[in-house]
Amino acid sequence: MIDASTQRAEEVFYAALELKDSGERRALLERACAGDSDLRALVETMLNSQKDVERFFMDSLPALTPSVEAAGFLAGEYEAVGQNHNESFADAEIGTRIGPYKLLQKIGEGGCGVVYMAEQEEPVRRRVAVKVIKLGMDTKSVIARFEAERQALAMMDHPNIARVLDAGATETGRPYFVMELVRGIKITSFCDENRLDTHRRLDLFIQTCHAIQHAHQKGIIHRDIKPSNVLVTMLDGVPMPKVIDFGIAKATSGDRLTDKTVFTAYEQMIGTPAYMSPEQAEMSALDIDTRSDIYSLGVLLYELLTGKPPFDQKELLSSGLHEMRRTLREQEPHRPSTKLDGLKFEDLTQTAVQRRVEAPKLKMLLSGDLDWIVMKALEKDRDRRYQTANGLGMDIQRYLTNEPVVARPPSRLYRLQKLVRRNQATFVTIGAVSLALIAGFGTSTWLFFKERHLLHEAERGRANEAFLVKQAEARGKIAQAVLLVEQNRFEEADRLVGEIPTSDTAMVGEAVFRPLGDWAALQGHWQRAAEYFSILASLDQFETSEISTLDHTKCAVALIESGDHAAYERFCRESIKQFASTTDPLIAERTVKNSLLLPADASLLAALTPMANVAANSFSDNKAKDSWMMPWRCLSLALMEYRRGNYPGAIGWCNRCLTYRKDSAPPRLATIHIVLALAYHQLGIPAQAQAELVQGRDQIDNKLKDGLEMGGGSQGSWFDWVLAQILEREAIAKIENP
Repeated sequence: MIDASTQRAEEVFYAALELKDSGERRALLERACAGDSDLRALVETMLNSQKDVERFFMDSLPALTPSVEAAGFLAGEYEAVGQNHNESFADAEIGTRIGPYKLLQKIGEGGCGVVYMAEQEEPVRRRVAVKVIKLGMDTKSVIARFEAERQALAMMDHPNIARVLDAGATETGRPYFVMELVRGIKITSFCDENRLDTHRRLDLFIQTCHAIQHAHQKGIIHRDIKPSNVLVTMLDGVPMPKVIDFGIAKATSGDRLTDKTVFTAYEQMIGTPAYMSPEQAEMSALDIDTRSDIYSLGVLLYELLTGKPPFDQKELLSSGLHEMRRTLREQEPHRPSTKLDGLKFEDLTQTAVQRRVEAPKLKMLLSGDLDWIVMKALEKDRDRRYQTANGLGMDIQRYLTNEPVVARPPSRLYRLQKLVRRNQATFVTIGAVSLALIAGFGTSTWLFFKERHLLHEAERGRANEAFLVKQAEARGKIAQAVLLVEQNRFEEADRLVGEIPTSDTAMVGEAVFRPLGDWAALQGHWQRAAEYFSILASLDQFETSEISTLDHTKCAVALIESGDHAAYERFCRESIKQFASTTDPLIAERTVKNSLLLPADASLLAALTPMANVAANSFSDNKAKDSWMMPWRCLSLALMEYRRGNYPGAIGWCNRCLTYRKDSAPPRLATIHIVLALAYHQLGIPAQAQAELVQGRDQIDNKLKDGLEMGGGSQGSWFDWVLAQILEREAIAKIENP
């Protein structure tokens, strides 16, 4: 049996092998072996022995079998001989095949993996990126992080995040996964080389915020946001940022990204120091949440605006671990406009030229709103930062549109507290002198005004204290509501959320609102359901994923069922304005369908026409005809033609929908029969209208006779059936009860 000290030495030894830089390795040994000289000596002996083993294997490499050759790389040492061999091996793999992929060129390399450009020939011919673990680096820890990155990427579907296309293992058992090939350079280099002005830099940054928000909504914290992990590529001549490298991502829920165990040495720092949040550098019991990524986004924004990060990476590393952590925790960075004052003349000139502005004007440009936005994202106290990536992106959008930004200056009371903490001795002295002056030279008039001033400050202090208490209570209720929802105790969670002030509801998030909205709808509490889904729709204003557009459908049917038709009309016009420029057929057809559940006026139909055209034009792609979304698209276009008064056109789209037999979702078929009944009635064909109405009613009434069910999949969700029922009521009123 291995004793505890030996086991600990092996853990530190393997953790040290994974570090490429010798300085980082020494820092790890200082942290992990602090106060234990015997442990330090044992680990260093093992590392020195490993160097001899690796040199032996390098010298004997031509005579070794592949499995023994791989063992030589388990050491992870990055001395010249080992590094050269890894490079030669990676080069030797070019031209070989991994599964259906032919390796063409090495395009990237990290401590544990190599990324190749590869060509896929079947079932489609395309260029992809293949990431494979280096030969000999398939340790338990490395494989776990590799699997975590693949799993994190596979969970996401966003145009600004590199997509995973395939995964597997080589013939020798090394894991690999295949990603979308991103032909780009890091965002800061792209902006500087193309001399983008501040406005265009902020546009790229807002798209990056959207990508990180999508990752957060999928329960993933990136933990290593920096320029080299945000690449900019060109799509149809338009620059598009792509977030990559989720190798150290963390799941926000209790589920791990991989079922393999990742060993992290005691106090091992994860991330890049210059872009790391204070709580991430602290390595304490304080858990890392999505607001750590908000801080890293703030650093990235700082560098895009000034050309430099708030703290220099080399200075942080050279200062030592303890000083580096103290700097990130306690030292306030300069404002972006103030940072420019510390640059050399030639550096300042170059920075201004790269942003297409004169140096004095650049400082004026950054002063004010941009200073406050950046400094709010870089707050040491994460409760004072933006709470979501969307919040940061929305504030920048407000700046670009000359609207007031949320990042207001801290209150005078907050600044006074900071000043007192920094100069405690000075304030004690000032207080003593002030008391002496008051005692010796005060007059009744001065005392009167001083007393009134102190009372005013005290009232402000009490108001601020009450606000903080209420906010703390709200956060406690939010955490309790999340727990109740996870336990399916929806009624208790609903009561608890109802006690949270309206100003704090944005902190609750979709993890609570979406399940509570579904629950309220299934219980028939339509007004409450409409409130939940209206809040979700407002939170989703930067999100264009499938699940967020379904929130809009749920909101539409809930508002109608609650009887608030005026609110439904406002919701429709806001949705149309939000997605007016979309080119996504899925978003277009759902917006059309959601907005036409009740009769619409000419202005609403005119606003929907461009989206209907986007949905209709998608049928020109023959391959898209068999997609699952096409039948629903036919239904939306049929409803559009009916509301326009083009009843033959509506019947044509309905009949086209019925040709999709592979995906005959019951609620969609029932809705098609209802739209056919309405169209035949308007054309003066009562017998056909009655027949279609009977067929649709039979399906809807049979499904809903026992009440709503959550549903999903091929049988349809609850909101699909409610949508059908809304149109059924209109058909009954027109055909049977005119």
